[in-house]
Amino acid sequence: MRALRWFLAAVILGVLAYFNFFVLRAPLLVKLINVSLFSALFVLYRVVRGPSPADRIIAVDILGILIISVLALYGLAHGQGFFMDIALIWALLSFVASLAFAKILEGRGLDD
Repeated sequence: MRALRWFLAAVILGVLAYFNFFVLRAPLLVKLINVSLFSALFVLYRVVRGPSPADRIIAVDILGILIISVLALYGLAHGQGFFMDIALIWALLSFVASLAFAKILEGRGLDD
């Protein structure tokens, strides 16, 4: 069953990459945003079906990094600087949330 899931994921990833890079006629930044969004789909799967709470926390942290990359690329593509500000704020909040999740997972309270 595991090999079938890996094969299915590889086929889906290959089809998405083919359509993104060879069929879609768009600027490179739009294609990079698509790649980040495809990656976010796989990370969301890990958030939902993670084998342990630690894996889910790491997946949420990776999802935050992908959101930061999408915001940065979108800001570059459209020439809007405030998307970079939002990405910076998201990065800081994501770091603090990762620390809080790690403390909770360790079994300590937030005031320790």
